[in-house]
Amino acid sequence: MQALRNWEYYGMTESFTDLYERSANKETFSHLYGTVTSRENILLAYRSMKSNKGSKTPGTDGLTIEDIEQRPEHELVSEIQNRLQNYRPMKVRRKLIEKDNGKWRPLGIPCILDRIIQQCFKQVLEPIAEAQFYNHSYGFRPLRSTHHAMARVQFLINQASMHFVVDIDILGFFDNVNHTLLVKQLWNMGIQDRKVLACISKMLKAEIEGEGIPSKGVPQGGLLSTLLSNIVLNDLDHWVAGQWELFPLTQPFKSRTGERAAKIRSSLKEGYLVRYADDFKIICRDWKSAQRWYHAVVLYLKDRLKLDVSPEKSQIINLRKRESEFLGFTIRANKKGQKRVAHTGIKANKRQKIKSEAKKHILKMRASPTALTAARFNSFVLGIHNYFNRATHVSVAFSRLAYDLRAFMYNRLKQIGKYEHPANPPPTYSKFYSLGYRTFKVADVYLYPLANVKTKNTMGFSTGLSLFTTAGREQIHKKLRPDLRQEIYFLTTSSIPNQSVEYMDNRISRYSMKMGKCEITGMYLFASDVYCHHYIPLHLGGNDKFNNLRILHKEVQQLILQTNKETIVVLKNRLDLTELMMNKINKYREKYALEPV
Repeated sequence: MQALRNWEYYGMTESFTDLYERSANKETFSHLYGTVTSRENILLAYRSMKSNKGSKTPGTDGLTIEDIEQRPEHELVSEIQNRLQNYRPMKVRRKLIEKDNGKWRPLGIPCILDRIIQQCFKQVLEPIAEAQFYNHSYGFRPLRSTHHAMARVQFLINQASMHFVVDIDILGFFDNVNHTLLVKQLWNMGIQDRKVLACISKMLKAEIEGEGIPSKGVPQGGLLSTLLSNIVLNDLDHWVAGQWELFPLTQPFKSRTGERAAKIRSSLKEGYLVRYADDFKIICRDWKSAQRWYHAVVLYLKDRLKLDVSPEKSQIINLRKRESEFLGFTIRANKKGQKRVAHTGIKANKRQKIKSEAKKHILKMRASPTALTAARFNSFVLGIHNYFNRATHVSVAFSRLAYDLRAFMYNRLKQIGKYEHPANPPPTYSKFYSLGYRTFKVADVYLYPLANVKTKNTMGFSTGLSLFTTAGREQIHKKLRPDLRQEIYFLTTSSIPNQSVEYMDNRISRYSMKMGKCEITGMYLFASDVYCHHYIPLHLGGNDKFNNLRILHKEVQQLILQTNKETIVVLKNRLDLTELMMNKINKYREKYALEPV
């Protein structure tokens, strides 16, 4: 993963591992400020921030990451260290974004330097918090995703026969976090460096442009906000788990059946929490347990966390009779033979939004039938397929969507494209989509068929995986290979200024054909590591054709074009190249009339 590679570059891996291990042993941390403000941590924060899409969004000072890039390294480090000595965050810019339900979510966008500072704090606090977070909280945590949360829910329905759900909706969670309580929670977690806590308090109370200084809440849009919100709700996670799942028994039991029987005799409430950010469910076996959990959780949130729930949206659902909604999916426990299994689909308002977005893309193609608008439609289809293909009945949902859009699509595209079975489509198309579906060909680009998607099994999160332990990192390197579809989606949504549509399209095809591997080192490349290199340079007669492009790790490409001897040595050591790889690199350098290295 790119995060691990970045840690290695700046020598922070051991520091983060040490923080994680000490936190797991319940140690306290009273000297974190030096780590937060170290040169290596600041430069790592800058590098992480640079690859973030939000880095190009200006704050109230109008600056973006592009205004920071040209500064000398020592100047950036000194400025951040000096600002933190008497830290005063600049005003936060307010921006409203529309939610799926038509309402508006207020975002708070700090200035770019404040975002880098928040990233500095996040990097140091995250390993401490991760060591103490509950296993089945999945939102905004390293390596975890919505799909893991859905896999846990499906496991409890299918394997444990839990068919009652307590749905709790916290009223304006991010806007109502109690600042005093949050600082206490940080202290109780072992974060007891008063300088660090003072800086975080100032971030929480940063003035919002046009609204003033907030007395409560965590501004959505800040890099530290997601970590702080997980820390707030970590108390809830462990309280719920301690009521049943992790309740300490006086004697060990050989089987889970015996353990469960003992807990039932003790009048405990059987229930399992699954949480993604502020969206959570408690899965229960019967109505009585669900009712007890509902009232207990509402009371806990009010008394202990100073948070209210929405009575209209909070309810108990019997999954055998009604469906529940979670993370854009619908969930129901339907009969299959002698048992009940999870039947998951797509929420009605999500289906409506997908239909609306698809129509917008079709109208753009109609108005401008270019390879670029066709590629954007394909990127949209690949993205929604990648997200929803974990639903058990995704094929039915998308077949219906395609049917509803068929006439609209045909009438708008029949004059600008051909409707046919794909003949010799690019490798990306044939890797993910069946050639048995007819589709439109617009500007020589085959459109991905909306109906052609199959269910992909949801896999639960492997607790052995961790960025913060040596064993966990080894597991990542051995086992964690992302879905190629996901990385291709990231490539299709990225933009490279001044590159042709042909280059962008062939870049994706080449990455797909090479199974995401660097053509010199053979290492697997995440989208963020990919550089698509012209084998014969453009200024010497090269072009953007498929056969003139090579998929390389971006640092391998830097080594091919590098002339500075010191930088060449650094890159060679970092990449750990074999003699065969070096020979290949020198052949590439020869095409650019450069000396061998």
